Amino acid sequence: MANELNFSNRKFIIGSIVTGVIIIYLIRLFTLQLMSDDYKKNADSNAFRKEIQYPSRGLIYDRKHRLLVYNESSYNIMVIMNDQRGIDTLDFCRTIGITKDFYIKRMEEIKAKTNYSRYTPQVFLSQIPSQEFSVFREKLFRFNGFSAEKRSVRHYTSGIAAHILGDMGEVSNADIEEDNYYQSGDYIGKLGVERSYEKQLRGEKGMRIMLRDVHGRTKGHYQNGKYDKAPIPGKDLMLSIDSELQALAERLLEGKLGAIVAIEPSTGEILCMASSPSYDPRLMVGRDRGKNHQRLNSDPMKPLLNRAIMGTYPPGSTFKLTQALIGLQEGSIDPTISFPCHHGFNYRGLHVGCHSHASPISLIPALGTSCNAYFCWNLYRLFSNRSRFKSTQDAMTRWKDHAVAMGFGYKLGVDLPGERRGMIPNAQYYDKAYRGRWNALTVISIAIGQGEVTATPLQIANLAATVANRGFYYIPHIIHDIRGSQIDSIYRTRHYTLVDRKWYNYVVAGMRRAVTHGTCHSANLPGIEVCGKTGTAQNRGHDHSTFAGFAPMNDPKIAVSVYVENGGWGNTYGVPLGALIIEQYLNGKLSPESAKKADAFQHKHIKYADYAR
Repeated sequence: MANELNFSNRKFIIGSIVTGVIIIYLIRLFTLQLMSDDYKKNADSNAFRKEIQYPSRGLIYDRKHRLLVYNESSYNIMVIMNDQRGIDTLDFCRTIGITKDFYIKRMEEIKAKTNYSRYTPQVFLSQIPSQEFSVFREKLFRFNGFSAEKRSVRHYTSGIAAHILGDMGEVSNADIEEDNYYQSGDYIGKLGVERSYEKQLRGEKGMRIMLRDVHGRTKGHYQNGKYDKAPIPGKDLMLSIDSELQALAERLLEGKLGAIVAIEPSTGEILCMASSPSYDPRLMVGRDRGKNHQRLNSDPMKPLLNRAIMGTYPPGSTFKLTQALIGLQEGSIDPTISFPCHHGFNYRGLHVGCHSHASPISLIPALGTSCNAYFCWNLYRLFSNRSRFKSTQDAMTRWKDHAVAMGFGYKLGVDLPGERRGMIPNAQYYDKAYRGRWNALTVISIAIGQGEVTATPLQIANLAATVANRGFYYIPHIIHDIRGSQIDSIYRTRHYTLVDRKWYNYVVAGMRRAVTHGTCHSANLPGIEVCGKTGTAQNRGHDHSTFAGFAPMNDPKIAVSVYVENGGWGNTYGVPLGALIIEQYLNGKLSPESAKKADAFQHKHIKYADYAR
């Protein structure tokens, strides 16, 4: 009896299991057929082919509506590996102008990609110009699995402004991970404006949905294009630069290492930004881009480096403008106080040299002659003032706060990638360096823009713009207008320093004195009240030649900085080059005499092998 019960239980259990399995299969079948669209998607993927329609990239103009960058048609040759059978490889290679070895290598590279699929189109060759592609188009029907994808390639109207404009390159895996807009084979801005305004320039992709038959052949648009989406072109950009001024700045820097930056003080717009050596942006277009980039990258003169925003240098005597303003605000000097200068600053056995001029000397002539002693005395009195600061560290902190408020020590925020911050030391820096045992004499070199202080040419130009505005600046920017959009409000916001406006008038007077009777005399242009300040920045090799200035004095339209590595005295290169930039911009052209000077400076090269840079 017990055996019969056990047998009945086993039948019941087995029957239950079988019934359960059948129910599960029925539920799954019902779900797949009626509730899920997985099979529909798979069927659709076989019946439809989605073709991306790439938008035309936005054009780029200068501030006077001169075209700088435009688009021309090009083609990518695509391959679907699964369909690429039985073609005449030699005929293919001859038609497209490649070797069989290259063909084999390229196929291996495609298969090695992380996102490779033998059933989807892969880029075989990119950026084929229209002229070259026309021959291939006629024989395309012979090459199964190969197709053409129409794209565009950037073209430049001239060889200027490479560091500003930037270039395009194929997206990296990091680009794809960061923004799902991109897929393998797409192009993205790599440097310059192309990078910083990528989202505005690129537009929006479109889509065509094409019907395919069971053999994979295209039969036309799905529902006559009802679900197609047209691409939206990218937005055109108008830059703030004047292309004629930019061309002059680049010409003046030929054969030299350095930078020239000009800013419109009333807006913060960058009128020109030249870095030398530079390169022709047209080298970074087409199939030779990688080879040219590698060559430029290995050049010891670093032509890819935008020295205007990436070069950090001792500002030299241009930094005395900040020191005068800090001293006036904090009471360590006034416009009438004079200090002795016996060929330099001499105190407690410390000597900081200076050139010959009248002594004692007050603020305005001290700026005019660029007296080192005056500004050393200023810093010494500032850091030693115990009625105002309880310690040297407190005085140093106040000094640092002033410098930062003037745009030094941190990135200004220019709308170009790669900006560096420069260096403004603080009390903690010197406490660590000297184990807390330091005073004004220990760091006296910062009074004249030497020692640990460094700045970019852009920061020095911004200082000139701030003085021109008598105490405020706008973040320097390269954009003037975006079609159908507005520029970021941060570029329309004033940034005020910690110095009262009244003190700027004395510094302006000193800069004007430098042009009329001082170290900037070669910037004395007929009919233009130029204000300037030279700088001779000490260096392990030959000194750097610098200049900061603006004009006109009471209605400033342009502020300029010039930095020429190993150029010697400030008035050797800095002042005359700055004067030519000011004249070109304000007058719209150079006088015949100035044009001759510009030609002479263009061909005046510095032999950098002679200097231990």
